[in-house]
Parts: sequence; C-alpha cells; structure tokens
Amino acid sequence: MGASVKAPLPEPQIAPSPGAATASHYTVPRASAPLDLYLDGNEGAVPSLALYETLPARGAELLRRYPSASALEAAFAARLGVGPEHVLVTAGGDESIDRACRAVLAPGRTLLLPEPTFEMIARYARLSGGEVVSVPWAPGAAWPVDAVLAAVTPATAMIALVSPNNPTGGVATVEDLHRVATAAPHALLLVDLAYVEFADAGTAALCDAALALPNALVVRTVSKAWGLAGLRIGYCAGHPTLIRWLRACGGPYPVSGPSLALAAAALDAGEADVGAFIETVRRERDALSETLRAGGGRPQPSQGNFVFAHVPDPVWLRDALSGFGIAIRAFPGKPRLEDAVRITCPGDAARFERLTHALDVTLRPQAMLFDLDGVLADVSTSYRAAIVGTCEHFGASVSGADIAAVKAAGDANNDWVVTHRLLTARGVDVPFEAVKARFEALYHGTDAAPGLWTNETLRVPREHIAAWAARRPLGIVTGRPARDLARFLDHFDLRPLFTATVCMEEAPLKPDPAPVRLLMQRLGVERAWLLGDTPDDVRAARGAGVLPLGVLAPGEADGDGTHLLAAGAARVLSHPGEWERTWP
Repeated sequence: MGASVKAPLPEPQIAPSPGAATASHYTVPRASAPLDLYLDGNEGAVPSLALYETLPARGAELLRRYPSASALEAAFAARLGVGPEHVLVTAGGDESIDRACRAVLAPGRTLLLPEPTFEMIARYARLSGGEVVSVPWAPGAAWPVDAVLAAVTPATAMIALVSPNNPTGGVATVEDLHRVATAAPHALLLVDLAYVEFADAGTAALCDAALALPNALVVRTVSKAWGLAGLRIGYCAGHPTLIRWLRACGGPYPVSGPSLALAAAALDAGEADVGAFIETVRRERDALSETLRAGGGRPQPSQGNFVFAHVPDPVWLRDALSGFGIAIRAFPGKPRLEDAVRITCPGDAARFERLTHALDVTLRPQAMLFDLDGVLADVSTSYRAAIVGTCEHFGASVSGADIAAVKAAGDANNDWVVTHRLLTARGVDVPFEAVKARFEALYHGTDAAPGLWTNETLRVPREHIAAWAARRPLGIVTGRPARDLARFLDHFDLRPLFTATVCMEEAPLKPDPAPVRLLMQRLGVERAWLLGDTPDDVRAARGAGVLPLGVLAPGEADGDGTHLLAAGAARVLSHPGEWERTWP
C-alpha cells in the first residue's frame, strides 16, 4: 500500500540571505520535442566503454571510504608543471569558481565581469554577497581590457577572464592578462580556461602565464575536451595561499571516489583520442560556421568546441532542430544574447552530418509538403463522420474525442483500420471487409444518399495555396486512396498547384517514411518541411529527414498539441497557414 500524500506545508518564515533572495536555479530552456543529440551543453566526445572497465579492479573500498583527491591533484599538478600544493580538485570547474567567490567576495567588494560570459560566475558572486560590475564584451570583439582597467577600484576583489569565452567563443591574450595583473594586484584574477584545449597556441599560453602570477587562479575541467562531464571533476591551480583559501571554502570530499578513479584512468590512458577529437572539432567549427552563413546566420570566430551565431529567429531555430531530435542553445530573455544561438560541435562525422542536414533543411528548404486530411482539407464532416456513422451502423457509439485519441496513439493513417479498431475496442466483432464496405458507402454515397465527401472544405483559401505554389514547389502525401485524392484535387481545382502527390496505393502508409521520401524524389528536392495533424505524419517526416510541423485539426482548437510534440513535431500550429511565418 502506497504512502498517503502529506498535506502542503505552510510557507517558511525564514529570511533568505540577500543573494538567495534574488537568485533562481539554473535551467536551460529546451524545446518540447524528444531529443537524443544534445548539442546545447558543450559536452565532449563519448568516452570509451573501456574506461568503465577499470572500476571493478578498485574493489568495494572505493565506495566504502571517503575519497581522497590527492593522487589526482598530483597528476594535474605534474601536467601543469607545478607542485601538488598549487592544485585543488573540485566538483567541476563550477565549484572552483564558487569557492573562489566565497574566498574573496563579500558585501562591499566587487567582481569585474566582461559579459556575456559563463553565467554561473555572476550567480556565485552574488550568492557570496559581492557586487557584479558588468563590462560589455561584444561577440567577435577583442577582450575589453581597456574598459576593464577603467573599472578597477580599491573595491575590486575579483576580475574574471574567460578564454575561450562561453558562449561567444572569444579569447583574451597574455598581454591582456599581464596588463590587468599589473593594474590590479589587489584583485584575484579568475582565469577560466574550460575550453582552452580547443584554442590556438596563443590562447593556450594563458595557462602558463597565469600560473606565473601570484594573484591569478586558473580553472580547468575534464568535462569538455576529455568528454567526462558526468564525473563532475574540475580543478583550479594557483598560488598555494589561494589554494588554501579555496580548500577552506568548501567541503572536504567534493568529488566521489568512482569519479576520481575514472578521471585518473583517463589521464593514464593518454591524450591520443583527446587530440584526435580536438582536431575533428576544429574542422567542424569551420564547416558549421559556413553552414550557418549559407543559411543567413552571422557566426562569430570561436576557439571553443562550439559556434556562436546571430540568426534571425533563435528560438525558432532551436525548436526546428528539435524536430530532428537535436538540442541547441538559444538564450531567450538573456541580455546581449537574444538574437543568437550556440551550437556544440559533436566531434563525430555521423552526428555532424545529421546536424548540418537539419540546419540546411531548416534554413534553406526547397519544398513544402502537406498531409491532406485535417491539414488542407476539413474532414470533420466527411471522413470523421464516416467513422462515426459506420460504428453506429454496427451498434457502437464513438465521439470525435474517441477518434482523436486513436489517431494520437499512432499507426492510424488508414480510416478503415481506425474504424475497425474502435469497434473492436467496444466489443463489436465485425469483419474488416464489412467495416470497409459500410465506410465506403457512407463516404462515397449511394443512389439513395449523397456521399459525405461532398461536405469537405478547404482549410486554406485556394488563392493562398496558389500564392505558396508561385514561390516554391508544393506536394501532398496522404493515406487517401488515389480516386479520393483525385476527386478532391479536381473538385477544388488544386491539381495545377501541387507539383507531386503520393497516395495510399503508391507506398506504405505513414508513419513509415517511405511515402515522404517518394514525394521528395518526385519533387526533385532534398530539403523540405512537412505539415501534418497526426503523430504518424510527424514520425514519417522525422524518419525521412524532413522538418516536421504539427497542426491542430478542426475541432482541436482547444488542444495544446502535446501528442504531436511528443511524436517529435518542432512546433504545433493552430492553423495550417501559420507555417509561412517561419519560412526563410
């Protein structure tokens, strides 16, 4: 027996700290479609499974005992050419930044922060009671050293230098670092080098230059180039006095034993795979910039493992790529970033091809494809009515909501099958052929009664469709039989407007992608969008590499399109004419 749900607690009467009172937890806004290729978090390569096989040899003591990071700190120190007393391992580079803020910031002390940049720096600074003084750093511009120097005061306790910068990819120079260190010896220089492995030699030299300064703290991570973000291991390096402060500003066991062991094993395995991944990312970075530029974007120079680009509609681009299962980062509501996206380079040929195809389809489509029923045609009083009437003929009652539920469940692109399925669910055992015959009699009509097909109307005026056809090829992919499709096209004089069609007899039914691929072949195009009203339409489009858009069928105006989003639609429209708003 499950536990009963406890009554809601009253609001606490505790006063939060000033920093907590104004803070919100960190979240990344994502589209609603299912995702499986995450290019919005800048994670690195997928590590080899062989890495996990090193854990059993460590035995259960690895789990039982409190962990010690001393061996890993010594390994990182050796790589940097400093003593172990110069290094502290933390729970990701984030915790190094958090500890640094707690170590030197307080009410009355300020952080100089060139922005936009990694947003957790400002969050940690404010939680520590410090004041954040923002210094504008325009994407594509040099690090704003003169503006930073002009903002230095006796209250300046920390200056952040993030290079390569997240999210813009910009960099600072060793000269920038030296100028600031000379002008502000009383301030901690937070030198965040999370992406330095992907940068050129000049930027990589920042690490050694910072380690030679008494007031600089270098932050590094294995989350990016090493592909180990899930371990949550970062480290900071600097003067032993700074490291002692940071040790005191956090817990004694910030990283788990298994994470420490796996990170050590990765270092022992060497950097051959890491180096190959970095070179792949650098090539992809250039190619991705060209793809975005060809699609009307303005990519900025980047030395991270990502590309930052200004685009006409960032949230639409994010949502559109979600229709291909790909997550990218947009920044709605973020100052200086509202018109931009950041896209991680996957560092893998197949994944990169998938990304560039999705971008090309979204930014440079060649044709628009339509499902017919529920999209261009209002069939609520024809096909849908035939389903209801057939069920009534055999003694079962069904509603529009019942039909919509079967359609939303998927694999329901044949209305004869849908009708038979509804009857079976109500305990009515009727041969399929009998169901089909009654359905056809209602839809096509008899000598005694006109067919329900005469009730069909266009959801979009013909002149609007003609205007679309004048600008781009249009196609129809439908589960209708050929004669039903032909009659509809002739009845509304639509044949001249659609370059190609595919109907029931010509290919497997959706959600199989075959009919969508066949339509693309007949249109002679490689990049297209598809507008459909069922999960089958959406899944067929995704399977064919076509951008899937959902539309609410007549009678579903109050719905939220959850079933279409769950199937993978990039967006759900309330009316079929709305797709033009996002057409490039």
